[in-house]
Amino acid sequence: MQVSEIMSPHSLTATPDRTIRDAAEIMQRMDTGFLPIGENDRLVGTVTDRDIVVKGIAKDKTADSPLRDVMSTDVLFCYDDQEVAEVARNMGECQVRRMPVVDRDKRLVGVISLGDLSAHGDPSAAGVALEDISA
Repeated sequence: MQVSEIMSPHSLTATPDRTIRDAAEIMQRMDTGFLPIGENDRLVGTVTDRDIVVKGIAKDKTADSPLRDVMSTDVLFCYDDQEVAEVARNMGECQVRRMPVVDRDKRLVGVISLGDLSAHGDPSAAGVALEDISA
């Protein structure tokens, strides 16, 4: 099974110059704790609700600070045509719960999460990934 078969399509991104407040509002609207950051049609980072708290609030950033101040630029991603089991192993090894999905032109096409793996993919692979993430 390929990632494209179980990923969540993700059409919304923010740019690095948007504010922390903007990201929080988008996350609230989408009911997610993860937002890809794009610039010039390319994935350049990610921001999580945890990033906002740990890299933002805890370091005296304001809600009007730009996302570039809190985003992670070391972006782990997978391709939409990769095998789900391979991506699940990688998520476990890298200890991430979500991963942006790009096409072979490196354009964002979705996000895969442990929930996607569990609900639509291979529950045993999701279990192994979660065990590694929790270690």
